[in-house]
Amino acid sequence: MKLPPERFDYSPIVDRRPWKLPKGARIAVWTIVNVEEWDIEKPMARQYLTAPQGVVTIPDVPNWAWHDYGMRVGFWRLFEALTKRKIRATTSINAQVCQSYEPVARAMLDAGWEFMGHGVVQGAMHNLPDQRAAIRKAVQLLRDFTGRKPKGWLGPGLSETWETLDFLAAEGIEYVSDWVNDDQPYEIRTRAGTLVSVPYTLELNDIPMMVIRHRPSGEWLQRARDQFDRLYAEGARNPRVMALAVHPYISGVPHRIKYFEAVYDYIQKKKGVWLTTGEEIYEWYKAHKW
Repeated sequence: MKLPPERFDYSPIVDRRPWKLPKGARIAVWTIVNVEEWDIEKPMARQYLTAPQGVVTIPDVPNWAWHDYGMRVGFWRLFEALTKRKIRATTSINAQVCQSYEPVARAMLDAGWEFMGHGVVQGAMHNLPDQRAAIRKAVQLLRDFTGRKPKGWLGPGLSETWETLDFLAAEGIEYVSDWVNDDQPYEIRTRAGTLVSVPYTLELNDIPMMVIRHRPSGEWLQRARDQFDRLYAEGARNPRVMALAVHPYISGVPHRIKYFEAVYDYIQKKKGVWLTTGEEIYEWYKAHKW
């Protein structure tokens, strides 16, 4: 294998000294709301309705509009649910959203959410003609809008090339969440210094569950509760990190929003839970490495 031995060491969780979280919490839970812009002049980033005869259609009206529903309506359901429960989320955001969907970006900024880099518009890092320039542009757009540089990065579709981590570190990114291979943070080596991996999720992400695997909407609630319960139990010995990743056009629709709300109502009844952001997990890890 080429990449992992160069980037990070294998570390079995059973051999690690216990980590400590603020106020003795067992588990850090962070919410990632993926807020994206899809270019209607290109093939869609995702498709819910395939085109007749399998052709590539531009414009892809139904699938672009499906995404746009999330920005017009779905986002506001998620935002209301989190605001009502006093939960500050991380937005993994295409930087162009700050201009194209400014009211959405403004609402998150005013609510004190963390802005995490997610490219300029939605599309795989592999398709960019100048990947580092695109990362630099995304960082600059977010800095201009929020007044501060983003510390975190999530690749669109968790995509990376062999060079992405080096470019991210060189442009001042401090943590990434593409590597879904642990329940605790760990360090990643790059040519421009060290990044930290903050745990993210595939199996609690609503794209794989709802759009790719076509699971029943209520299964997200059951799976999230099961994941939380086991990590909460294990966290009594050595704290864990749990990520909940959603998209406005998926979890923000009328038939799913109640399950999203129910997950947080369940979690907030437990003691020893740190509801936080990716940046706060990263900062705590850097200050309290074991």
